[in-house]
Amino acid sequence: MSAEAAKRYRVKPGKKFDLDDIDPGETELASKNAATEQNAKMQGRLADLQELLYAEHKHKILIVLQGMDTSGKDGTVRHVMGGFNPAGVHVVSFKKPTQVELDHGYLWRVHAQVPASGDIVVFNRSHYEDVLIVRVHSLVPKDVWSKRYDQINDFERMLSETGTTVLKFFLHISKEEQRKRLEERVQDPAKRWKFQHTDIEERKLWDDYVKAYEVALEKTSTNWAPWYIVPANTKWYRNYVVGSIICQAMEKLKMRYPEPDLSNEKKIK
Repeated sequence: MSAEAAKRYRVKPGKKFDLDDIDPGETELASKNAATEQNAKMQGRLADLQELLYAEHKHKILIVLQGMDTSGKDGTVRHVMGGFNPAGVHVVSFKKPTQVELDHGYLWRVHAQVPASGDIVVFNRSHYEDVLIVRVHSLVPKDVWSKRYDQINDFERMLSETGTTVLKFFLHISKEEQRKRLEERVQDPAKRWKFQHTDIEERKLWDDYVKAYEVALEKTSTNWAPWYIVPANTKWYRNYVVGSIICQAMEKLKMRYPEPDLSNEKKIK
């Protein structure tokens, strides 16, 4: 399924589209039972591929997760990347920039977090906030944020050309699904801590965020750093699609365990 998912959900460079025309509830490529079984197998395969990545110490993987509030970024990390060895994976969540970060270029703090050789880094929100929330809330002038699409493309091209595989996932949920999930947060004591009043205020800007995402996905899905629009209303399907695409991308690297130099070693007795 991985190749089919990658082809089906990948955003073609420069392609104009309307997110409202893409069904966030789609589950056409798998049944729940099949996906659940495959996800269990995929955890093991991803763990093996990560060990190869770490041992070969040649490639780097950057996974970018973006989406509306409640779209499932944390859940994706838990259920798709949960089998990774913590020694070789790092999850970064970019918050409101500090004054020191603001005194530098907006990509300064991002570049400091990209993966080293043999590592996987997951951005739970990312540098794309600088063309999303910044645009929606008019935090900088249009003539500033509008230049950032090309700057981001150049940044990601540099990462790609220096050995980083960049995979970007937009977790696509409906406005109604977001409402249900926000209500769950309020009603469930185990999730209530996640709820903030700003969630309601941001929800009022749904249409503005949709437009900002449409432009960002169109302008920054490239051959070297593609975007995938993942139907995310159904959590098991979201995990199935994201995991499959990551697995396929890592298998394409054709990694091999390095041969140790045993020329100066004594025989093991």
